Amino acid sequence: MNTHRPRGSGRPALTRTDGTPLRVLVVDDDPDLAEVLSGALRYEGWEVRTAGDGLSAVAEARRLLPDAVVLDIMLPDTDGFAVLRSLHAVRSDVCVLFLTARDAVEDRIAGITAGGDDYVTKPFSLEEVVARLRGLLRRAGMARQTEDGPRLVVGDLVMEEEAREVTRGGELIELSPTEFELLRLLMRNPRRVLSKGLILDRVWSYDFGGRAHVVELYISYLRKKVDAGRPPMIHTVRGAGYVLKPVVR
Repeated sequence: MNTHRPRGSGRPALTRTDGTPLRVLVVDDDPDLAEVLSGALRYEGWEVRTAGDGLSAVAEARRLLPDAVVLDIMLPDTDGFAVLRSLHAVRSDVCVLFLTARDAVEDRIAGITAGGDDYVTKPFSLEEVVARLRGLLRRAGMARQTEDGPRLVVGDLVMEEEAREVTRGGELIELSPTEFELLRLLMRNPRRVLSKGLILDRVWSYDFGGRAHVVELYISYLRKKVDAGRPPMIHTVRGAGYVLKPVVR
């Protein structure tokens, strides 16, 4: 049976419960962002459509009957909350992940109160959006995984990718979504020096404008959690970038 697993995804395929591709609608008035998001979701093997405003989003939803919608709150003809109400009339159990440039607590509350399932603030990591959608769809019982999730191991550092759990020496390490994606990149490339530019591109992906200081900041966060009180695994290579290496005993 075709599991629709994208070549080289490095992740277990996630499909609808009948084995067919998940259906996702991306709604954003920025065509470049919509295309980047769509590409990342198609890479998962999913069927993806896009819409640039509320009216076309509802029309496309009627045709696609999506399992999930990635929905920008600020649209040219209406807001995402109004679109969400219309989407629920089309399919009441659709999973909705809001996108917004705003980060106020009131906006988060409004999104969840309106019936949204999760919330991501721009700029964001594409990996984070994909991971959030996978989690939403699994929890809603709308998707199934075709195989066990992969495990990354570097020395005594272990990452269960699908469960999004990290341990070192058997001790659980709590990470934010961005910290998780940064560590995943390092663990997929052990002993390889990764430049700040490459890390920005792979982890943040969208609209960070080369602000390398954000990499330095998150590397420091990771060190406090992964290396605190232990022999260090995350190393700086001056003028080149960062590298994750197992401890040599």
